Amino acid sequence: MSLQHTISALFQRFSQLRVLVVGDVMIDAYLWGKSTRLSPEAPVPIVNRLKIEQRLGGAANVALNVQSLGATPLLCSVVGDDPDGKALLQLLQEQGQTAEGIVLSAERPTTVKQRIISGGQQLLRIDSEVETDLSVSEREALVQRFKVLLQTAHVVIFEDYDKGVLSTQVIAELLTLSKAAGIPTVIDPKKKNFLSYKGSTLFKPNLKELKEGLKVDFADANLNAFEAAVNQLQETMELENVLVTLSERGVFCQATDQTRTYLDAYIRTISDVSGAGDTVVSIAALSLAAGLPLPALAELANLGGGLVCEHVGVVPIDKEQLKQEAVQSKVLQNELASFEVKA
Repeated sequence: MSLQHTISALFQRFSQLRVLVVGDVMIDAYLWGKSTRLSPEAPVPIVNRLKIEQRLGGAANVALNVQSLGATPLLCSVVGDDPDGKALLQLLQEQGQTAEGIVLSAERPTTVKQRIISGGQQLLRIDSEVETDLSVSEREALVQRFKVLLQTAHVVIFEDYDKGVLSTQVIAELLTLSKAAGIPTVIDPKKKNFLSYKGSTLFKPNLKELKEGLKVDFADANLNAFEAAVNQLQETMELENVLVTLSERGVFCQATDQTRTYLDAYIRTISDVSGAGDTVVSIAALSLAAGLPLPALAELANLGGGLVCEHVGVVPIDKEQLKQEAVQSKVLQNELASFEVKA
């Protein structure tokens, strides 16, 4: 079977999958403008506003990536019962996504990250948010929505941005529910709850998060120290698989039997790394649900993460572009030579 046929079958399988994405959602807001002079009031540029744009961000951007890959996202989170929360629900509706898993709360605001961009460069970012854990009533409402959506999900993504939706208690409850249902779990962690995802199926930190989460430090090029840290992570947290993104050095994955694979990054014209991790975790989750071998999963995620970096701002992956690059990958040619996409 040719690689092109296998990749086509794989993406067809993606279109049959339902992915439950739980975590911190936000609005990524952009003010696009033109700057030609400095302010007489302070040494800062004056930006003449050209347009304002709002996009789905955080876990909602992961849902967009899942959707762009042809699968059905099921987004589960808590947002403010405020104008920004209503704007987020409107954005979901415009994308044809369900808001069934979204809890509106009067106790917290909707997270908004506004970027000021001129000449393709980000000049400033303004964040409106709180990072406190959910209240008891918010947590109970979230878990209830999660239970309903889990009934039809093929894989769960935990998208943690340290904004309070995924507390230690919430993580434990949702992981327990997922395991009881036999649904694989994919984790995109942040520092605060890094060690709370014990027993998950696939854990995906970047190198910085790995160091911070384990409270270790070593030179990026020190592979012995890096591999020791991954071993410590996998053993301490009883993880089945680990996928670490290494920025310009590519990605690394390690399976249950500690089989290791390093994959080089592809040469790109990098415009903006925002949202690359969202793309990587989305591809990884779908590939896991489709039964892909771990190195093939890592390579496909590696390709996708690089592709979105060629665009300014947080944007979802282009499925056709990813397919075109996948059929040219020597790694996938080797890893998928005898692989059959399961129905």
